[in-house]
Amino acid sequence: MENEFFVDSKHLSEEARKKKHRLETEPSFRQNHMEYLPGMEIIDSDVCEKVMSQMNSYDYSQYTAKDVKAALEHDSCSIEDLKALISPAAEPFLEQMAQRAKIETSKHFGNTVYLFTPLYIANYCENYCVYCGFNCYNHINRMKLTMEQIEKEMKIIADSGMEEILILTGESRSMSDVSYIGEACKLARKYFRMVGLEIYPVNTEEYHYLHECGADYVTVFQETYDSDKYEQLHLLGHKRIWPYRFDAQERALMGGMRGVAFSALLGLSDFRKDALASALHVYYLQRKYPHAEMALSCPRLRPIINNEKINPLDVHEKQLCQIICAYRIFLPYVGITVSSRESAEFRNGIVKIAATKVSAGVSTGIGDHESKYNGNESEDAHGDEQFEIDDNRSLQKMYQDIAEEGLQPVLNDYLYL
Repeated sequence: MENEFFVDSKHLSEEARKKKHRLETEPSFRQNHMEYLPGMEIIDSDVCEKVMSQMNSYDYSQYTAKDVKAALEHDSCSIEDLKALISPAAEPFLEQMAQRAKIETSKHFGNTVYLFTPLYIANYCENYCVYCGFNCYNHINRMKLTMEQIEKEMKIIADSGMEEILILTGESRSMSDVSYIGEACKLARKYFRMVGLEIYPVNTEEYHYLHECGADYVTVFQETYDSDKYEQLHLLGHKRIWPYRFDAQERALMGGMRGVAFSALLGLSDFRKDALASALHVYYLQRKYPHAEMALSCPRLRPIINNEKINPLDVHEKQLCQIICAYRIFLPYVGITVSSRESAEFRNGIVKIAATKVSAGVSTGIGDHESKYNGNESEDAHGDEQFEIDDNRSLQKMYQDIAEEGLQPVLNDYLYL
């Protein structure tokens, strides 16, 4: 894709406007979303087949209160139990689910809550995802940090006391190539004990290179496991290729990453089926790679700049709580992250029940941590944010609030010898 589609121009070129219109109105004009593009690695794995078989056959309307009660009485949670706990029949049992989830969380994680912060280092993107603020046709301020700027941002974050960072980019190989991300990982290792990546999916050898540069784990949002809905939402770019994205976590583990994280963006499609698929994606990979750390995120769709293309399907807080509790009961050893997309009140409550990790001091813009952390307006230009956040608390405030709830905030629990 030519750079003209995502440069900081006020108006799209005539060619770009025509292409955008055809992508939106002519499905036959789009790349087949199930066919790999040149250079994309294909791995031999049966995980996708297993997950999709379960999701496609899931009829949550068939589950009853009796099924939910039985699931809560079982010592361990089967796939059928999970399906019952995610179903509408489980909504009246939210209190019982929360009690069971809290027991499992305390058993395996104690009363600890882990803290991290994201750092966006570039917001150039070559994908046209209609719900995302970074999409290549969205007129926003684009920015890519230099290594000097990245180190400055990292030092500001590290000086706040944070010990875990998540590095993010827009999905543009031409503007944020693997070597650029690798150099950012090397810098991060100077300042942080844990380094995560949330970038475009890459091949196994590239994940191995990024691990050697200092990355510990990889997060990939599948967005939705409904491949038909996925096709309607991802109209252009490498992200359009659904199966390549699905296998990203497995390639990362094959490349030596210590851990991987999974997520669907709840509200893009049927959230109950997406929640089931997310949990099963973890479940099957956990059995295939028992040494690896696994985590789930639970984001809901948030407002974005210039959004005119999508209205989120309603996922209310009680339903989100139901999904998170079901995750904990089904996957007792898996970390669960609840991001700053959610309110402070919701996050304060859910960490006492099932969530084990929260972000703090968050900015989804580019290059603005100096103003956020120190109150100083930088003379440098800033890149626009990916989406609006809800919980703006600083690390210090988040730490204090967690401690006041009787929980133990943890910045890091890894030692490197």
